[in-house]
Amino acid sequence: MIKLLICDDQYVVREGLKAIFETDTGLQVVGTAADGAEALELIPQLQPDLVLMDLKMPIMNGVQATRHIRQKYPDVKILVLTTYDADEWVFDAIRSGAAGYLLKDTQREALVAAIKDTMAGKTPVDSAVAGKLFAQVIQGTPGPHSALVDALTDREKDILRLVGAGLSNADIAARLYLSEGTVRNYVSSILDKLGVADRTQAAVLALRCGLVD
Repeated sequence: MIKLLICDDQYVVREGLKAIFETDTGLQVVGTAADGAEALELIPQLQPDLVLMDLKMPIMNGVQATRHIRQKYPDVKILVLTTYDADEWVFDAIRSGAAGYLLKDTQREALVAAIKDTMAGKTPVDSAVAGKLFAQVIQGTPGPHSALVDALTDREKDILRLVGAGLSNADIAARLYLSEGTVRNYVSSILDKLGVADRTQAAVLALRCGLVD
């Protein structure tokens, strides 16, 4: 059972999402919050597995809340669900530690699947948002992160490439004929060498450095 905390400043949206998720026996909405500050207060009490996070909210917006949650509760996943696909929102949310980024016109089946994928270690991203990420990679010039990626072993680059493609540790293990524990160790080493906090940030680096086709 995946425990969800819904964070959105609109009551109608919160209740609508609750109604959607209550139809799935694998999901449980343990609470709702009207802004990021309230979500932070509720997490110790409700202990959600995943926070479904809007971005533009009063008091504390979703980017700020994502950053604080990832710092204080690193085991809690953040999946952004918003109407905003402007570049600054996308990149700030991902840099802050969001594990995925969806828009509110996502179909309910796809939204439920994205929540489960996020908990499985994947990085669901709306196609429009993914396009922005790839455009940034194509238009940008190699940055200081390229040297960090170059320092990885060939096997580590293979695994980073698959992390960037959104595969979970189990998927990577099956693809490369490795044990899941071995992949987990590789991922930890990759995060350490790249100096990033989690696999979402590593995936962004993989995109920026051109490892993902």
